[in-house]
Amino acid sequence: MAIVALLIAAGRGNPDLYRLGDAPQWLLLGGLAIGAGVGLIVVGLTRLSTKYFAWARELNTSFRDLLGPLTNREILILALASSIGEELLFRGALLPWLGVWWQALVFALLHVGPKKRFLPWTASAFVLGVAFGELAIHTGNLGGPIAAHFMINFLNLRFIVGSARAPSAD
Repeated sequence: MAIVALLIAAGRGNPDLYRLGDAPQWLLLGGLAIGAGVGLIVVGLTRLSTKYFAWARELNTSFRDLLGPLTNREILILALASSIGEELLFRGALLPWLGVWWQALVFALLHVGPKKRFLPWTASAFVLGVAFGELAIHTGNLGGPIAAHFMINFLNLRFIVGSARAPSAD
């Protein structure tokens, strides 16, 4: 994804995928903190959904079955690779080209699962695509979206794998 992002950005004439404008310097680090906070809020909402809604519990079980056992190291690598690669592509390369709504739609379409029960995941990917796009625009860089995306993926993968996780290879 990062290579595709670089090719798109180079084709646009601006290979800087990280910065989206001339935001104040404090937002380079401040965006990371804002993004981490957004990620924690989304993770909290995920936990509440899993507690109170059958569709969320079913989705959690479906992901657990699909992923199988993962070590802590594998979860970390998946979370890092997906958050950095997807943010470079969708918010770094596609957002300036397509705008918030279209890049969010493409992001959601990439998150279509193998069965109908994965549709809430696709819908949440669209909402998060809009949120991450707005976060990138308002902070002027990808630090916030990457931090949010990483927090969501890392903590939710750990939660999903849960007791089915293989012994850690750390």
